[in-house]
Amino acid sequence: MSITINIWINEERYEKLQKAGLANMAEEALAGLKVIKVPCTEQQKDKVLKVFPTAKYDSATTKSIELLPREVKDKIFDLVVEKQSIDVMDDFLKNY
Repeated sequence: MSITINIWINEERYEKLQKAGLANMAEEALAGLKVIKVPCTEQQKDKVLKVFPTAKYDSATTKSIELLPREVKDKIFDLVVEKQSIDVMDDFLKNY
């Protein structure tokens, strides 16, 4: 199973996805909520955890990086929209 960063999609984010023609990127999750799963390599995961000390990797259940600050997830989301791709972690981590 791959490592992901889950970006939860609220109405504001969903509107941005729709305007960019990317609404199909959002997957249905629980209770009608939508999520975009941004993939990470093992090296990217290690760098994220090092750069953002509040972040944790859930190796037991979701295999995802959790507890990233909202502004960090906002930047990742903005890159997804800008690049029209979920493969944005190399670009994101260039800034750190």
